[in-house]
Amino acid sequence: MAKKFKIKKGDRVIVIAGKDKGKTGEVLRVVRDDDRVVVQGVNMIKRHTRASQTSAGGIVEREAPIHISNVAHTDPKADQPTATRVGYRNLEDGRKVRFAKKSGEVIDA
Repeated sequence: MAKKFKIKKGDRVIVIAGKDKGKTGEVLRVVRDDDRVVVQGVNMIKRHTRASQTSAGGIVEREAPIHISNVAHTDPKADQPTATRVGYRNLEDGRKVRFAKKSGEVIDA
């Protein structure tokens, strides 16, 4: 059975623990097997790559995965990036959507 995460690709999250605590970014990828997410501009690493026919090589800086327990959703209604918990709600048209418990704002578009 596949794991169920409340964080999905494209969500705005804030890092709540680790060296990048307080940074915000968009989720680029969810790695379900390792319970990790890749967040834009967070947990940057330098990778030394060899030159190939398609790339020049050198030192490439990119995002590394961070554990999903170290990130939390940001409240879409608040001015400052504050963490919020996520709940589920059924709309009148029958869709099941995620919403921020702090403000009640719907997260899914």
